[in-house]
Amino acid sequence: MKIKWGVIGSGGIARRRTIPEGIMSASNATLVAVFDPNAEANQAVAKQFNVRAIGSVDDLLRSDIGAVYIASPASAHCGQAIACSKAGKHVLSEKPLGMTIAEANKMIAACNKAGVKLGTAFMMRFMAQHQAALKLIRDGRLGKPVFGRAQLSCWYPPMPGAWRQDPATGGGGSLMDMGGHCIDLLEMFFGKVRAVSCFTNRTVQCYASEDSAVASLFFENGALGVVDTFFCMPDEASQNRLELYGSLGSILAKGTIGQGAAGEMTAFLKEGAGGYDAKQARAADGGVAIAPPPINTYRAEIEEFSAAILEKREPSNSAVIGMQSQKVLAACYKSAKTGKAIQLG
Repeated sequence: MKIKWGVIGSGGIARRRTIPEGIMSASNATLVAVFDPNAEANQAVAKQFNVRAIGSVDDLLRSDIGAVYIASPASAHCGQAIACSKAGKHVLSEKPLGMTIAEANKMIAACNKAGVKLGTAFMMRFMAQHQAALKLIRDGRLGKPVFGRAQLSCWYPPMPGAWRQDPATGGGGSLMDMGGHCIDLLEMFFGKVRAVSCFTNRTVQCYASEDSAVASLFFENGALGVVDTFFCMPDEASQNRLELYGSLGSILAKGTIGQGAAGEMTAFLKEGAGGYDAKQARAADGGVAIAPPPINTYRAEIEEFSAAILEKREPSNSAVIGMQSQKVLAACYKSAKTGKAIQLG
């Protein structure tokens, strides 16, 4: 059985990645209809994937779809998710889950009331190397977590209509858009953040959203962390590093954070990597390369959410991680504004 999907916001990331690599290729999903305010672009997407182009959100929700992927500007997520819930449709929303904690709460409450599932599209959680690193950590191979770093940056110049460059439509800039992924990954590895201290800036670009952000994180388990994310570095300049350190060693990677299926990841562990069953190759420097067969993260997130609907269970990419992300991001922006460290409740 396959879940019938509709898409709100068919341009952008939906057209580039989530539709072709996720919904179209998923074993338990099928794309039925798409909507975008840009009718011409929406018609092009519908033609490309041989599905129906719908002229409004209301018309989309009156169709025979069972789930909706929301990939519109962040400012529209809350209202659209609530509309989907009232129509009895399950919702997988791109992050952020609304613009604020209050909006995220409204989305969750509406979906709970309607008895539909609400998920958050943190697809980087599904990356095979990230899951392999998570297994090592859960198996105690890293020892007690000590420090984590996650980096994601790109060159994002001013562009007319780019909603991520205006806090009114995107909620923030590099921290909200890319830092959210980084914070979520570190929380997947180390657990919840207890406190943050953050700096943001418009260092190079001239738009309203921040193009630079560095957040220091204090985790509930005592580990420390740093997220650095920029819209003002050439793409080639950032290696998109992931660094995880513990009392028994480290797991170091480059290129695993991002939209690709694989990067380079190496474990340097005091007792080696015994018991780890993914493909391994001994590196010249003594580390163990972590190289499980790559999986497409967009397909994985769609298949997980579809499976949760079919199996009547909570998806691993649920609203819980979206709400936690909102809380940490809100604390980061508050810290940047006040110049103080912020405790999370």
